[in-house]
Amino acid sequence: MDLRGRKLKFAAVTTMVVLALSGFSSGRGTGGSGGDGDSGGGCSSSGQDHDSSSSRQDDDYDGSGSGGSGSGSAELAQDSTVELVSCATEADPYAVVEVTNPNGVSDRVTVVVHFLDDRSAVVDLRTVEQVVPANETVSVQVDLPDAAVAARVDHCEADLMPGTSG
Repeated sequence: MDLRGRKLKFAAVTTMVVLALSGFSSGRGTGGSGGDGDSGGGCSSSGQDHDSSSSRQDDDYDGSGSGGSGSGSAELAQDSTVELVSCATEADPYAVVEVTNPNGVSDRVTVVVHFLDDRSAVVDLRTVEQVVPANETVSVQVDLPDAAVAARVDHCEADLMPGTSG
């Protein structure tokens, strides 16, 4: 009987070690919410994330994620892009850009247009927020205050503000 007791003790200790190493906890509750955010035991723990989305969160943390930041409702696989269609003239004191969203979810972006003179000095800089529906391209008009400012513009450069695609 002494040998049998030792075997049972060994089995119990081995089981506890395996459970401890696999993330199970013996005395921390069963899924309730604790004050330190680390509650529950085993797989019911709210402090553990077994969802595949955790790898995307890790990508965002180290800056290597492919999407941008934003509302947080869904992560974008690719950043939206912007293309200058036309620059401002005295007759038409605005630039037109096209923003393309290649993703399956809508994207809120901030379009930035630099209105430049013939020496590439900034005459004016304007931003416009735009929601681009999933898998679509939208035209965005970026206005200057008046024709006098537009008369000084030689060319334009368009971009999306970093960190707004998302």
